[in-house]
Amino acid sequence: MAIIVQKYGGSSVADLDMLKKVAEMVAAVKNKGYDVVAVVSAMGKTTNSLIELAKSISPNPDKREMDMLLSTGERTTMSLLCIALNDLGIKAISLTGSQAGIITNDRHNDARVIEVRPFRVQDEIAKGQVVVIGGFQGVSYKRDITTLGRGGSDTSAVALAAALNAERCEIYSDVDGVYTTDPNMIKGAKHLPELSYQQIQEMSEAGAKVLNAQAVQYAKEAKITLHARSAFNPGKETIIKEVSNKESSGVRAVVYETDIARVIINDPSKIEMAAQILEENQIPMKEFQYSALGKDAGYKSSFIISKSNVYNWEDVRDTLNNKLKDNIYLNESFSTLSIIGEGFSLSNTVLLETLKLLRDNNIEYYGVGTTSFRISILVERDLLDEAVKVCHDYWVK
Repeated sequence: MAIIVQKYGGSSVADLDMLKKVAEMVAAVKNKGYDVVAVVSAMGKTTNSLIELAKSISPNPDKREMDMLLSTGERTTMSLLCIALNDLGIKAISLTGSQAGIITNDRHNDARVIEVRPFRVQDEIAKGQVVVIGGFQGVSYKRDITTLGRGGSDTSAVALAAALNAERCEIYSDVDGVYTTDPNMIKGAKHLPELSYQQIQEMSEAGAKVLNAQAVQYAKEAKITLHARSAFNPGKETIIKEVSNKESSGVRAVVYETDIARVIINDPSKIEMAAQILEENQIPMKEFQYSALGKDAGYKSSFIISKSNVYNWEDVRDTLNNKLKDNIYLNESFSTLSIIGEGFSLSNTVLLETLKLLRDNNIEYYGVGTTSFRISILVERDLLDEAVKVCHDYWVK
């Protein structure tokens, strides 16, 4: 039988009543003759509560122990969903990420999947069981429990869909797909029925709370079509697949990221020191830029750090400041605004018009980075809402 992989986010299983409805949805697909693998997140705000619990003990909790703690959230959900499915007469078994064969590197809090060995999953499917797997988690080659970062359940689902050669992968949340911007911020946000892998990946990396960027990379490589849907409001969906340049041209969305730090280093000999400190704490650098301004003018390098998945940021910030002293300038008052589309490297039109639009609205910008699919602009955080609104009103018709 064909396999369907479904992922249910925390908002879809926020309480027992919702979890029972999810069980009915899974049972309905199974009763249609499909084999079903359901990947689940922790219930509601469980992950946030566990983080707060750890931080009530220590402001800089150990990364390995955080993974052990946070992985318990998904285990609770998967067990309860199996209990609900069995109560409906559907045979179901729960598996952790490690039991499901999700092998990762040895980073903690933002591990990367390096291999999926789904033998146990296949054995249980062959027995006619629905397999419910705790998302967001795996096991390193050192046999430590690891977690995959925010949105990591998406990665779990897509990686499993690829390994199982699934017919499709369905991603369920509390919204009916992807919108042109955050509908909680902009009432005029429009539903996007279709996006390319590249566009949704750029949206994710630019801070949009859509699909996990690593999950999209897996889908792209395995050519798996993703269906982003609402768990309880069927009708609309966003399909993520390979789309031709002609179909996906122009500006598609305006997204943002608020919880960032901008780092400027004015001594080139200190760049490796900063990078080493971040690597030791498993924190990636984004938008890295290095410029030699001339023999007498000096040098400048800068990069962005996303703080949303860094549990020991205060400690890392203090280490950077203490080690680099006067050679580092760190600013946490900025946010990034990103225009998502296609073909931005072929013409400067979108960039020039966006910068003029911001100037005309008295919104100063402090940095610009571009790819073929994204233009990211650094603005003051207290002006971010206005910047998103004017750009969305201008570009999304």
